[in-house]
Amino acid sequence: MIVKYLEQVVHTQDDVDTPTWNSRRLLLEKDGMGFSMHDTIIKAGTETLIWYKNHVEAVYCIEGEGEIEVIGGQTYPIRPGTLYALDGHEKHYLRGKTDMRMVCVFNPPLTGREVHDKDGVYPASVEAAEARG
Repeated sequence: MIVKYLEQVVHTQDDVDTPTWNSRRLLLEKDGMGFSMHDTIIKAGTETLIWYKNHVEAVYCIEGEGEIEVIGGQTYPIRPGTLYALDGHEKHYLRGKTDMRMVCVFNPPLTGREVHDKDGVYPASVEAAEARG
């Protein structure tokens, strides 16, 4: 059994802060669950291009407001109680009107060392990305 508390993750290597989001990585590949789970803050007034072409992601908003715009498709409002699932590897913009707190689940699980590339993509595996240099 795994039991973690958010305060055990905050200010550790599993608390990744960027100019547009902050991801507290609660479950990662190393935990052996077959998925990863993150408590993520999308920062107010930001826009982030994201494309999980190697992962599927489900996101549940528990706080704040914003929107997701699917490239070449629709824009959907996000508010508490909204779930969206990127089951088709949709390239999208995520915009925070206010700080949004989201619970995010990834499959395959993230290792915690991923970095978005210029297209907003996480590599299929960190080891493959490190091998490419």
